Amino acid sequence: MRPDSTSLRRALADQLEQGGVLRTPVWRKAVEAVPRELFLPSFFRSAPGPGGITQYIPVTQDTDEDERLTLTYQDETWVTQLDGHLTADTADGPVTGFPTSSSTMPSTVMGMLESLDVEDGMNVLEIGTGTGYSTGLMCHRLGEDNVTSVEVDPAVSERADAALEDAGYSTWTVTGDGLLGHPRRAPYDRTIATCALRRIPYAWVRQTQPGGIILATVGPSAWTYGTGLAKLTVKDDGTAVGRIIGRTSFMPARAEAAVQLSGDLSARAAYADTERATSLPPDALNHWMPAFLAQLAAPGAQLVRAVSGSRETVYLFDTGREAFAALTADGDEWTVRQGGPVAIWDAIESALTAWQSAGEPDITSVRMEVTSRTHTYWIGDQPALRWEHPHPPLNA
Repeated sequence: MRPDSTSLRRALADQLEQGGVLRTPVWRKAVEAVPRELFLPSFFRSAPGPGGITQYIPVTQDTDEDERLTLTYQDETWVTQLDGHLTADTADGPVTGFPTSSSTMPSTVMGMLESLDVEDGMNVLEIGTGTGYSTGLMCHRLGEDNVTSVEVDPAVSERADAALEDAGYSTWTVTGDGLLGHPRRAPYDRTIATCALRRIPYAWVRQTQPGGIILATVGPSAWTYGTGLAKLTVKDDGTAVGRIIGRTSFMPARAEAAVQLSGDLSARAAYADTERATSLPPDALNHWMPAFLAQLAAPGAQLVRAVSGSRETVYLFDTGREAFAALTADGDEWTVRQGGPVAIWDAIESALTAWQSAGEPDITSVRMEVTSRTHTYWIGDQPALRWEHPHPPLNA
C-alpha cells in the first residue's frame, strides 16, 4: 500500500508559502497533489567521510518508511545519481563520487515555476527531466498534453517516465539532447531548464513563440557557485531579451559538464605566451557576482588551486580551447601567465572592471540579449560582455 503523504505535502506547501516562493493558489494545489516520494524511491544523503571527503549514504525502500518520507519532504536537494550510473538502490553502502543527477530542493523548483508566469492552456518545454517531480507539478498545473520534457540520460529518463505514469501523468517525455530543444512540438509558450548552461541555445529561442518566456540558469557551475537565473522574452524579430532575476544553482548540462583534470597541472601551464602583473587577485572570484561574471567571460574554464610548499598557484584551464591562465603571488602582488588561443584572465579582468566601474551592483542588474549570432550582457548602460556564436544558424 502506498504511504499517505498528504499531511507532509501540506506542510511542505505551508513552508514554501511562508518562505515567499509559493505565491499562487494553483501552484499550491500542485504541491499538495503531487507525491514527491514517487519521484524519489531512492536517493543519497551526504555526510562527512574520512579525510573530509563527502560520502553519500543510500536511502532506499529498505530505509525506515517514516525516516524516508521525512527526508523526502524536507526542502533539500537529494542526489539521485553518482558518476553517471550509480544510484542509491544499487549501492551496497556509503560511497563517494561526483553527483550527476538530483532532485532539486522544492523551494528552488517552485521559485522557478512561479517565475515562469504560466497561464491555463500554455505549452511548456522543460529541459532536464531529472526525477520528473517538476514535470509532474507542471502536468498538474497545465495538463499532461501541454508539457514536453527532454532528458539526455536514457536511464534517468526511463525512471522519470515510470514515476510520472505512476503519478497519473502520461506526458511527453523525450530522451535526447535538450540543448537542441524539441522542434517536433514547437512552438512553445514557455521554455524552462533545470540545468546550468554556458549560453542560452538559440534553438530554444527559435522554438519559443514571440512573447514567450525562456527561464534558465546561466553560468556553467564549474566553481560550484556563481550562477544566475535568466528570464528572457522572445521578440518578433527572433531575438530574446531580458535580465538575471536572481541567484540560483543547478548541475551543468551533461554536454557541458567539466572534465576532471588530472596529472601535473604545472606541466599543462609550462609554456606561456604572455606574463604580466595583475591588480585583480584570484580571491575576488570567491564571491558570487565576480564568479558569475568570470564564468560568463570564460565559460569553459575550470578553476584549480595548487599549493607547493608555501607557494600557491591558481590555475584556470579551458581544455576545450587548450588555453590556460596561471596566477602566482609575491607578497601582495599577483602575476598572471597566459597561454593558448584565448587570454582567459584578460576576459575576466575586462568583465570585472566593467562591474566595478558600474559601482559593483547586484546580479539582478545584469541585462542580456540573445540573437542568432551573439550573446550580449549589460551592466548598467554599458555592454560588459559579448560572445559570438562560432557557427550561426544557416537561416539566420
